[in-house]
Amino acid sequence: MAVIGVDLGGTKIRAALVTPDGTLFHEDNVLIGGKSGKEVGMLLSGRIQRLMQLSGGAVDAIGVSAPGIYDADRGTVWAPNLAGWEEYPLYREIRSAVKSETVTIAIENDRACYIAGESRLGAAQGYRNAVFIAVGTGIGAGVMVDGAIVRGSAGSAGSIGWLPVERPYNISFTHCGCLEYLASGEGIARMARRLVGEAPGYHGSLRIADMSALTARDVFNAYEKNDPIAGAIITSCIELWGMAAAALVSLLDPDVLVFGGGVFGPAAAFLDRIHKEAEKWGQPVAMQRVIFAASQLGENAGLIGAACFAYRALGQDTD
Repeated sequence: MAVIGVDLGGTKIRAALVTPDGTLFHEDNVLIGGKSGKEVGMLLSGRIQRLMQLSGGAVDAIGVSAPGIYDADRGTVWAPNLAGWEEYPLYREIRSAVKSETVTIAIENDRACYIAGESRLGAAQGYRNAVFIAVGTGIGAGVMVDGAIVRGSAGSAGSIGWLPVERPYNISFTHCGCLEYLASGEGIARMARRLVGEAPGYHGSLRIADMSALTARDVFNAYEKNDPIAGAIITSCIELWGMAAAALVSLLDPDVLVFGGGVFGPAAAFLDRIHKEAEKWGQPVAMQRVIFAASQLGENAGLIGAACFAYRALGQDTD
């Protein structure tokens, strides 16, 4: 038996058939490519329909990891990193694509899915108090306390992109939050464009013909070549990630902090530096015992987490 797991991100959609042990079949990855609103919904629905066909109709549940906030009562998603998704009717979109009332649909915010996946099969296995820090297009945290995933009164728990890590307040923080503006994948690219623009004498690899195409990956690649601007950006982000980690450790006293998301492929190499930065700011007793770990599931964390919620919706405990 398998369910469909879908991970909707800010730049791509990943989907697959997922068995109870976390095995993936018929993985389907597609870039969003600047699409917005209904176009993204149709792209997601297409992935689901394809997997339904490949399964021969033998799918009883679909789990979806959605960015932002999911309103279960209304079936809508608020996702600031997807244009036109202020109140997108995702549940209705999926139900229409499935064309069957017997298929169970479980939609969760991506933060909950990340920590569910990592708790089930990744670096948070065996722990009842864990936090997954996701740094990609945006920044968020999946929080598990005493074995239960924390969602908050409106489903926005873990929206750490809004953590205030710099003052004075900048109006630019309004759309996505202070930490996310400065230290997400988009924030890294944004900072690189600004610093290159302010350095007319700079002729390194970050100065490209189309600066709007510059990405966080370009910054990490430049860092490996000892680029001074990339070095300044990465150092700044390490400090900010460390401050955010310290705040979470001090507030929640978790057993483990798991770092994942698109940026924490290359950034996983900086975990020791992030930990040292966090030690400056965090509650000392909690900081001494907490484990800093890189995601073991990588880009599959949200996908597997979504599948976990699909199985739970069917009344099946995948543990």
